[in-house]
Amino acid sequence: MERQVAVASESSGQVQYVGFWIRVLATLIDTALVSVALWPLGHLLLRTVHLPAPDWDPNGPGFLDLNQLQLQFSASDWLLQITLPAVVIILFWMARQATPGKMLFGARIVDASSGSPLRFGQACVRYFGYYISTLFMCMGFIWVGFDPRKQGWHDKLANTVVVRYRRVL
Repeated sequence: MERQVAVASESSGQVQYVGFWIRVLATLIDTALVSVALWPLGHLLLRTVHLPAPDWDPNGPGFLDLNQLQLQFSASDWLLQITLPAVVIILFWMARQATPGKMLFGARIVDASSGSPLRFGQACVRYFGYYISTLFMCMGFIWVGFDPRKQGWHDKLANTVVVRYRRVL
């Protein structure tokens, strides 16, 4: 029954799939907001990190020997770059069916079959599907521009679509 309602809304023009460029703008807005929100926490966690100055190198100033740097992916990096963004974004999807960037454009993420709000498992699959969508030169995101329902690979994996509802006068 719900699928029939979603199909009827699509055919009547009340539902519009959100395309590539609006989703790009929404993602840029979300990235900026998450970065600004996490910057203070990152500053607190990483304030003791000091990279060696280029003039420390015995080969002279202006030359940075990368062998001197010990790059590590620490627990705080994992927290700031993977865990917290995932939690925040999935919570927005569950509570509002969208992130702030998508909300700005009136877009919502819904189940592709029924049009109902996505479930927690779908949200997790969709988020981690972003990593798959980045493979092969971000082709999974670019796919949105060519797909009839404007689904990226992450949407197809999670069986979701991004839609806007038009007001009917």
